[in-house]
Amino acid sequence: MPKASQPTVVGRGLGGELRDLRESRKLPLRRVAIRLGWQPSKLSRMETGIQGILAADVASLLVIYGITGDERKRLLGMAERSAETGWWEAIGGLSDESRTLIRLEAEATSVVNWEPLLVPGLLQIPDYTQAVMVGCGVPADEAEGRVAARLGRQAILSRATPPTLHALLDEMVLRRVLGGHRVMARQLRHLIEAAERPNVTLQVVPLAVGGHTGLDGSFALFDFPRNRSVVYLDHKLAGLFLEEAPQVAHFRREADRLAEVALSPVDSVEFVARVATEHERE
Repeated sequence: MPKASQPTVVGRGLGGELRDLRESRKLPLRRVAIRLGWQPSKLSRMETGIQGILAADVASLLVIYGITGDERKRLLGMAERSAETGWWEAIGGLSDESRTLIRLEAEATSVVNWEPLLVPGLLQIPDYTQAVMVGCGVPADEAEGRVAARLGRQAILSRATPPTLHALLDEMVLRRVLGGHRVMARQLRHLIEAAERPNVTLQVVPLAVGGHTGLDGSFALFDFPRNRSVVYLDHKLAGLFLEEAPQVAHFRREADRLAEVALSPVDSVEFVARVATEHERE
């Protein structure tokens, strides 16, 4: 079942790295916690991703583990980003899978996202997201939280060291009218602006391609500095996280095949601009 894979994914971020450091030094959890004057349960929650991690707490742990230099800077940076993205814990209506997805996005150095139906969540404007919620029949009391969460996720693209994002879209994403033609025009102009960022690559698979390997659904592939890559498959009722090397390799090949049949990044931006103009004329 999808949720069975989730705990390993949750523990693979900063907490997982801290746990690996402790275990590599053969230090019992209880001994470390007592040395810092903490309850063992606090350190356990930090290592398993259940509790947020303060940069000050990470600094204390790194002293015990003897971590200095660039590695210390990297881990403290992860703690600072974790604090920045902890906003999602206050938002109601989010599934466990959604919260895990947000954590993965916050720690990833690279994201490849294929979307045959909708604009990727990291690139949606509020009115488009709201239209998606209405179209999918999401209750109003849940939609507000989901829209806020989707917008909050986008902050990772504008931080000092953002992940790279390779967004692969089917042409149908650009033509399906959600929220009206004006909303679609603004959404597509937003895609063009996003593609101007050095860390964002946009490619469109035109309808003229006909059948292709991405017709069976969307996926997102995340790469990390130390941990294994993860693939996320989203579904109406649940989300599935795949971590096994053969599974990840399969979807990496899928992404490569889609990139091969897609328009080049330059041609894709020009194509999106033409479709945006068509919406503006409606």
